[in-house]
Amino acid sequence: MLPGLALVGRTSFAWHEGGAFLIMRSQVDHPQFPDGVAIIGSDVSGRSAMIYFDERGVSRISDVTIGERTVTWRRDDPEFSQSLTITVEGDDTLVSKGRMSQQGAAWVDDLSQVFTRVQRP
Repeated sequence: MLPGLALVGRTSFAWHEGGAFLIMRSQVDHPQFPDGVAIIGSDVSGRSAMIYFDERGVSRISDVTIGERTVTWRRDDPEFSQSLTITVEGDDTLVSKGRMSQQGAAWVDDLSQVFTRVQRP
């Protein structure tokens, strides 16, 4: 959407209910990117899912796959499908690569991000 533009934002992760759910809150300092919150959890079968909601009123449910150094969430929908894989790269860096498909068209690159841990005082 905005090639070559570096965006600044914040994403935080916190356990909820004794570790039953992981809460992710995100904010990007650009008007085209909404603030959002996601809740990630699993059921007794081990299937993981994420429920996402943002300030536009958008709400989506995605399947979550957890690997050794990756987490992927994917939503398949005939109108708008998305996938995002986050890879651990070092002690303080996460790198994400997004893909999307609109109206059943071919998958194309979507938003990619680099997350750097900020140490709190």
